[in-house]
Amino acid sequence: MREIINVYIERCRDSAVIPSYANSGDAGMDVFAAEDVVLVPGETKAIPTGLKLAIPYGYEIQVRPRSGISLRTMLRLSNSPGTIDSGYRDEVGIIMSNISAPDSAASSCSLDKDNGGSGTYHIKRGDRIAQFVLSRVPRINFTETHDVSLFGVNRGGGFGSTGNK
Repeated sequence: MREIINVYIERCRDSAVIPSYANSGDAGMDVFAAEDVVLVPGETKAIPTGLKLAIPYGYEIQVRPRSGISLRTMLRLSNSPGTIDSGYRDEVGIIMSNISAPDSAASSCSLDKDNGGSGTYHIKRGDRIAQFVLSRVPRINFTETHDVSLFGVNRGGGFGSTGNK
């Protein structure tokens, strides 16, 4: 049985849809757009969800991309994963960017169709645009030392590399 954490939610727009899990074992809940939004190539907007949250202290909600949108479109969550802190009480917006080339504005498509990965995207109210994942947030206590190599194991390899080629 999975642990259940109560998060209070308020609809601040009539069009808001409460996030939900598509399947019982899913880590992420689908998040829905609360209004129609058009994103032209090179544009970034915060897409309203119509939701306010009261996340318990010691937790965060991470905003993550939906893999289908990332695979089929040039839409990206700009600050992925985004963090909604436990003290935030305003409307949640999903920051999305259209990374299509500016000269591809002639083609146009909604999220439910593949437009070849470029052009203007029409996000409709009720479209699934992201995922919420609830995570525990332990506090960090930095303890200064003169030599970090005395602790744990050094994996080797340079910055951004595990040493595997």
